[in-house]
Amino acid sequence: MYRYLAALTFAVVFNASANLLLKFAARDLLSEGRFFDRGALAAIKTALSSPTLLLGLILFALNVPLYFYALGRFKVSLAYPIMIGGGFAIIVSVASFSRLNERLSPWQWLGVGLIVLGVIVVARTLD
Repeated sequence: MYRYLAALTFAVVFNASANLLLKFAARDLLSEGRFFDRGALAAIKTALSSPTLLLGLILFALNVPLYFYALGRFKVSLAYPIMIGGGFAIIVSVASFSRLNERLSPWQWLGVGLIVLGVIVVARTLD
């Protein structure tokens, strides 16, 4: 049971981290607004030269077998809400606020709190 829970936990962290890294890469690569002006192949070459983007893609790739392993034990109706809700809570509450300077309204923070509460309720039913 603990191996599956550890796999799900790492999958959540890797997935959330990958999304953040993609956001950082997009902010850097798309900042000039002319990313695709030189054509699709040049854009792909530029994107693949970004260590931030590559690390994000690697974390997405590592997420898949971990989540797959966790699904061997947990119902998808339990694992998926934890994956999405947990990742969202990490992204919004930690990174968006502190690293990306994205400010949320009190209503949005209430929504984040409700999502976290929902993840806790779902996680308590894991068997």
